[in-house]
Amino acid sequence: MHHFSNCELRTNFPGQRPRIFVLGAWGRLGMTLVREWKNYFPNHEIIGLGRREIDFEHPQIALQAMKAYEVKQGDIIVNSAALTDVDHCEREPLLATTINAITPVLLANLATEEGVRFIHLSTDYVFDGSLERPYRETDMPAPLSHYGVSKLAGEEGVLSSSAHHVVVRVSWVFGPDRPSFIDKIIQRALNFRDAAAIADKISSPSYTHDLARWLTLFLKKETRGGIYHLCNSGPCSWRDYGEYALQCAARQGMPVLTTSVASLQLAEMKNFHAKRPVQSALDTTKFSTMLGSPLRPWQEAVEEYIALMSKKDSA
Repeated sequence: MHHFSNCELRTNFPGQRPRIFVLGAWGRLGMTLVREWKNYFPNHEIIGLGRREIDFEHPQIALQAMKAYEVKQGDIIVNSAALTDVDHCEREPLLATTINAITPVLLANLATEEGVRFIHLSTDYVFDGSLERPYRETDMPAPLSHYGVSKLAGEEGVLSSSAHHVVVRVSWVFGPDRPSFIDKIIQRALNFRDAAAIADKISSPSYTHDLARWLTLFLKKETRGGIYHLCNSGPCSWRDYGEYALQCAARQGMPVLTTSVASLQLAEMKNFHAKRPVQSALDTTKFSTMLGSPLRPWQEAVEEYIALMSKKDSA
């Protein structure tokens, strides 16, 4: 495994520690980044900024707020802020475009002017799901929903701002800071004898602890800009994912009432407003080659997360 030492990030800063700004600091990934990176990089100042500090709904206000931090060379901006509720984006396309494209691109342009790298988090939903294999960075995006359209516009604007900027596509993010699908299905099984999840939608889970470690590679100047796919290895359906989580929970001694998950079909989901890609697993070969080791399988990450969860619950 690649170990990150602080010397890799050292920059010439007379009397001031270089800063890493994490935007969207109260989101599932943002919270993990702020906490973990404070441990990884004691010589850096990690600054978590949430909606109160940088309001993505108002692009010019967000830009002025970011300018007030006087970002300069040696600093890095990581943007994990987004409107990720797919159906909300479908109902409010203008809001989605503002938060997912207009504001990030303004901030990326500011970063470009100051010679600062901008790392932008994106999504597997930029694809239409028609490929039979996991998607590579070179595959053509063709979003089905306004969420996907707005995220793709954000990606394109960030990358055209500077070749040094980075777009990282992740999917099915889970972790300790905000409940996700995994927490919900375990909660369900603790209270009911049955659970169900979509069996014909395929992607790859991404564990926030792993993302926090992997993303540090982009803090190094030598790492090339561009698009990268980043998630735990191996595709699965929501159903596989849920069933595996329940089996892990049972192994940890959690009093789940079932470890089997019934199959639902995507077409049955009448409450879904937006179209979802059926197969949007991401191929991580480009990143794992750069890292020099394969990315650990989603099963291992889920197992670790649930072990952590059950420790917390019994503490």
